Amino acid sequence: MELKKYIREVPDYPKQGINFVDITTLLKEPEALKYVVERICDFSKGKEITKIVSLESRGFIIGGAAAYNLNIGFVPIRKKGKLPAETISEKYELEYGTDIIEMHIDALNENDVVLIHDDLLATGGTALAALNLVKKMNVKEIYFSFIIDLAFLETSNKKILSDYETHVLVTY
Repeated sequence: MELKKYIREVPDYPKQGINFVDITTLLKEPEALKYVVERICDFSKGKEITKIVSLESRGFIIGGAAAYNLNIGFVPIRKKGKLPAETISEKYELEYGTDIIEMHIDALNENDVVLIHDDLLATGGTALAALNLVKKMNVKEIYFSFIIDLAFLETSNKKILSDYETHVLVTY
């Protein structure tokens, strides 16, 4: 399936010079949505994944659907202050600023095999922060899944992530 035809690009959002790649147009198309979830599930099979860890907010949509289809747990990573119990946190840099993400301290354990899923890999800052959170939990193994990789953005963060098996559906 040619997923790019379901993805819209929004110029100058969230600020001047950023070309936002928007998956909400993909999400509203049942065939495209189903295709994305099925491909992530196909990638996950045979890896003994026990939890999908997804990032707020678009990552939750696909990550939750894939976790449901695989009959495994789902762990949210949220922006600072949004989770109700004790958390661990990680500060990271975006292409347009900095932020902090958090995960519940009891979300994972050393027996978990984790798929970290997000909708978009840009500079890799958010993914690297998620990786750092998950690694603090001493899990068995970590995989990555992204709907979109902005491959033209080559960064040191992405070089670190290249040590992990990664599934990408669309490359720009």
